[in-house]
Amino acid sequence: MLSGHGTAHNVGEGYHRPVALLPLNPDELLSTTRAVRKRLDFSKPVPDDVVRECVSAAMQSPSGSNMMTMSFVIVRDEAKRKAIGEVYKNCYGMYKSMDGVYIGSIDKGDAAANQQQKRSAESADFLGEHMGDAPVLVIGCTQGARLDGAPAMMSASMLGNILPGMWSFMLAARARGLGTAWTTVHLMMEQQVADILGIPFETVQQVCLSPLAYTKGTDFKPAARPPVDSIIHWDGW
Repeated sequence: MLSGHGTAHNVGEGYHRPVALLPLNPDELLSTTRAVRKRLDFSKPVPDDVVRECVSAAMQSPSGSNMMTMSFVIVRDEAKRKAIGEVYKNCYGMYKSMDGVYIGSIDKGDAAANQQQKRSAESADFLGEHMGDAPVLVIGCTQGARLDGAPAMMSASMLGNILPGMWSFMLAARARGLGTAWTTVHLMMEQQVADILGIPFETVQQVCLSPLAYTKGTDFKPAARPPVDSIIHWDGW
């Protein structure tokens, strides 16, 4: 929670100490929480208490049927981070071969937009090589039966227990000067990551992998987006 005093307050169990927050109002926080890759500071450690505050904030997000099935695997051990980084690199290589899916192969139909797409691809490529260098990796998970082939209502409900929580984690991280990046390509080799971390594959499904590190500077800006009315459908499609 943002406060007028620029410090974090108790947002749930696990609170330890106040951490200074960036002077962002709610709209600024929402519009400047970017996928950070090249501007992650791999040399600066992230204190456990800061991670706890981000998870504590995440726990206040909506949870379907009031069932707390979300879990966060926080990876600090260097050997495990490097191993996951190698898995991510392998998966990213497969992703780059997917024409029309890989971010760098998508034609936006506009020179300026394509230039921005190229910059985004270069940034994603950088993380593909350096995921394991982040001081902390965060994996958002949901507990229970796996959702492979599950009906839409069930999968949406179960994912709704971790997706809002993971985004709240990222917002809380941004407020504390930390960068994150939502990635999913490691799910091509989810079992391998489960084996590295001892995650019970049959009952805990990984949903998102993010680096977590302090950022080089905090001056992030809103991204270029189409006009809001281009994606609103009033009273029907």
